[in-house]
Amino acid sequence: MSYPHTRRDDLVENLHGTDVADPYRWLEDADDPEVTAWVAAQRDFAEAALGQLPARAWFAELMGRIVARPRAGVPVKRCGRWFVSRNDGTTPQDVWYTAETLDDLVAGGEVVLDPNSWSEDGTSSLSTFSVARDGSLMAYARSDGGSDWQRIRVRDLATGEDLDDEVTAKFSSPGWLPDHRSFLYTTYDQAADARGTATEGLGVARLMVHRLDGDDEHLLSFPDEPHTMGYGQVSHDDAWLVVSIVRGTENTNRVWAYPITTADGRSTLGEPVKVVDVADAEYGFVRVDGSQLYLQTDLDAPLGRVVRVDLDWAARGDVEFAEVVPERRATLAAVEAAGPGLLLAHLDDAQPVVEYCELDGTNPQPVDLPAGALVALDSSPLRDEAFVGISTLDAPTAAFHVTLPTGEAGPVVERVELAASGVESFAPAHTTTRERATSADGTEVPYFLVTPDDGRTGPRPTLLWGYGGFKIPIFADYRPGWSAWLAAGGAIAIANLRGGGEFGTAWYDAGRLAHKQNVFDDVIGVAEHLVAIGATTPGQLGLYGRSNGGLLVGVAMTQRPDLFGAVVPGVGVLDLLRFHQFTIGAAWMSDYGDPDTPEGFAAAHAYSPLHNVREGTAYPPTLVLTADHDDRVVPLHSFKFAAALQHAQGSDAPVLLRVEGSAGHGAGKSLQMVASEWADLLAFVAHHTGLDAPGA
Repeated sequence: MSYPHTRRDDLVENLHGTDVADPYRWLEDADDPEVTAWVAAQRDFAEAALGQLPARAWFAELMGRIVARPRAGVPVKRCGRWFVSRNDGTTPQDVWYTAETLDDLVAGGEVVLDPNSWSEDGTSSLSTFSVARDGSLMAYARSDGGSDWQRIRVRDLATGEDLDDEVTAKFSSPGWLPDHRSFLYTTYDQAADARGTATEGLGVARLMVHRLDGDDEHLLSFPDEPHTMGYGQVSHDDAWLVVSIVRGTENTNRVWAYPITTADGRSTLGEPVKVVDVADAEYGFVRVDGSQLYLQTDLDAPLGRVVRVDLDWAARGDVEFAEVVPERRATLAAVEAAGPGLLLAHLDDAQPVVEYCELDGTNPQPVDLPAGALVALDSSPLRDEAFVGISTLDAPTAAFHVTLPTGEAGPVVERVELAASGVESFAPAHTTTRERATSADGTEVPYFLVTPDDGRTGPRPTLLWGYGGFKIPIFADYRPGWSAWLAAGGAIAIANLRGGGEFGTAWYDAGRLAHKQNVFDDVIGVAEHLVAIGATTPGQLGLYGRSNGGLLVGVAMTQRPDLFGAVVPGVGVLDLLRFHQFTIGAAWMSDYGDPDTPEGFAAAHAYSPLHNVREGTAYPPTLVLTADHDDRVVPLHSFKFAAALQHAQGSDAPVLLRVEGSAGHGAGKSLQMVASEWADLLAFVAHHTGLDAPGA
């Protein structure tokens, strides 16, 4: 194909004794006029090619109807008020409603936040919000154009008006202190340049206290420990601020507990009790009961358990953990304080099991929930009810009300068109089976295989999805495009790869750092198993992943280009030798290692997609997805990888670069953007894997 011209420089660096060419480094500056012109040319080229796909119009029409399906989120109670998000299918962003009672909320409530009024094109979104303990004020975080940068403002819930206060934050959820006049947030030095397209590496993270009636105060930072961040939660009795201190995306952390004193309308924080001051395991805050701090941990329990520690004793240097909920054969995925006890969510073969138990771990009561993926769990020590969000592959989140301590669950029925159960499905009847592949080292790798019940036998076009990193579990949960792919007659495979969190810490550790190749061997093993059982053929197999999953696709297609009929790396980490130099990239060394060290370089260079593109190789049809305001995995990864593939491609299979405008890593996209991207993705994979969509 005749691709847009891409300048190749002769830049070569010697890294740890190896010469490494980087001819497309000039593409790293997204604001440079030459790069802007190149991106525009690539956009036009991709649009022309995508516009010729036979099934594009059919997928676009169907995806438009899918994302326009009315929906509601999971109700949450915050400081005496109820909140829920809704979308009737006509607005780019969800609208948030509030009411004083759940019945009033279900009946409608009143609008408290409407992000659709924040920008003309619908690309400004709500990141998060929190409510002051007395219910008077709401701090909410706004993101523009998909950027991770947030502008936190404060709204008076009685008047609906915003105060003059505004702070710039990142990776932060405002946490109110008991005085109702101050909240915590996290920021960086780069906040002054929060435009969403900058690529400069983030400096020191600072945990701050914002005072509505005065100057902000610095609480915590670690200038000598790069990429170390603190996140705080206030206990329900307002007595403690429990801060988790974590380096980057590591799944180990420290825990400090600050005593809170509130007098004369002002909360102050005392010297912290350093409960855990060596990050030897993962510790998640659950609740404080009197002097007892409850934590979820994998310390001496790779599948997870719950422990407690006495803060009074810890203040004297005597830290001893007492076990509350022991490790089981299933992975402990989440623990929430709920009424007088605990709400536990375990993963049994990547499928959720929820139960309620007493605070000492006794008398477990199962929560009766329908089958599906657990996507939300909301409860509080201050109320005897909880809410659980369940989604299925073809239906978005349904909210269920759980009565404590019995565990009895029932649906939360919103207005008729927003019923939390019985929403219209655009997918045909289908069957989900649990399959097992074998990786290169003999490890069994489970995956879900979803096939339409259309009576067709033999191999069919199949879309394989995976992630495999950062201890994040992958489920057979809702994604808008799954219904459309099934409706077209395709099958879906969802892989549980090493590096994920489905099977505990050992499973995660087996897929990172020096063991990262296991993840790629796992997805290749799943692909080969799909072929071996007759579910598909290499020419009918598509591979899709986003972010770390985009890396997965990039590696799999460069290591086994013969195994796939089409590939889609979305917002992927594709330059493993320079990822740590941009925005928050250095935080990911927990999984990818440090390429500035000899051992880190050797491991990364061996699989880095950008550096393993070989000229003259016949790569499968490739659609590279990115966005111009992705300041997490910056678009330069996709720019350089697409350029390298277009130059090296040894066949007539296309390599397209689709760059979304005014969008980021994924969160906060408008409904229209979601529908458009899925339509292009599915039409591309369908065309190149031989899926004859209806009407195509």
